Amino acid sequence: MAGVRIQDIRKSYGAVEVIHGVNVDIEDGEFVALVGPSGCGKSTLLRMIAGLEPINAGTIAIGDRVVNNLPPAERDIAMVFQTYALYPHKSVAENMGFALKVAKTDRAEIARRVKEAAEILSLTEYLDRKPRHLSGGQRQRVAMGRAIVRDPQVFLFDEPLSNLDAKLRIQMRTEIKELHQRLKTTTVFVTHDQIEAMTLADRIVVMQGGRIEQIGTPLDLYDNPVNEFVATFIGAPSMNLLPGQLTAGRVRVGDQEFDGPAGEGPVSLGVRPEHLLLAEQGLAMEVKVVEPTGSETMVFLRFEGQDVTAVFRERHDFAPGQVIHLAPDPTYLHCFDAATSERMV
Repeated sequence: MAGVRIQDIRKSYGAVEVIHGVNVDIEDGEFVALVGPSGCGKSTLLRMIAGLEPINAGTIAIGDRVVNNLPPAERDIAMVFQTYALYPHKSVAENMGFALKVAKTDRAEIARRVKEAAEILSLTEYLDRKPRHLSGGQRQRVAMGRAIVRDPQVFLFDEPLSNLDAKLRIQMRTEIKELHQRLKTTTVFVTHDQIEAMTLADRIVVMQGGRIEQIGTPLDLYDNPVNEFVATFIGAPSMNLLPGQLTAGRVRVGDQEFDGPAGEGPVSLGVRPEHLLLAEQGLAMEVKVVEPTGSETMVFLRFEGQDVTAVFRERHDFAPGQVIHLAPDPTYLHCFDAATSERMV
């Protein structure tokens, strides 16, 4: 196994630069997720690590080797794609062992590795089947098995769960987490789904516009976002941003005031949906839609012309059009500069 070091990586298509000097150090055995909206550069960065996209500047090292000019086959990585990329005419065992066969690995060794990977992924009874006879989740496990048998230094996952239904995605998340805990292979996982990133990764790299906004553990990003983008991207439902005015260390929102940082001027007060509490003297908000899920009640509201979301563990029988009063929990408030969107300390 090995770590991955990405230093000042840049990528351009013609005159258009799409990756702007990215720096990431991934430790040996670490699971890192690259997240961000479509077009942010996360898949391009993964493909550059894999050697499928050339870089214009900077260095990528896997272990002690700079791999900028090495072809994918010589980087000692294994990639799992969104589309599975299985050979339809080959059996599960043949698909899993194909790369080893091409590398002229001994047949007995191929059989041993395929058997071992199949046991890890609960695929033993399907080794003789063709991909068309498998479910989507089983096909994805075959694609993962094909990566495992190569015993690479680094696993690369490119949105591997996006083609699965919601229930199967949750199941596969657990299987990927268990796989990493068992193999402890360095893993880079690309997804646009921040819930996948938070449940799987040791650290998350949040990207936007070809740049890194923040790197941290899932809970660190959730609790301490550096700007409004990270604050609203990490967490589901996303953080509410209420317009306010900062004066002498106090933030005024509507008819309420809260402790704030030093400074003056317009700000956005960030509060997560679960940190809005029912209170007689809270902010007056109009109920738009109520979504009871059994374990919690999600309420969509309107406050001074903008949408707000609140989540309650208790069950409430709110009605559309009803005005309720909610007070942000002062322990969990975030203050962002309205001009720069940066967190104020």
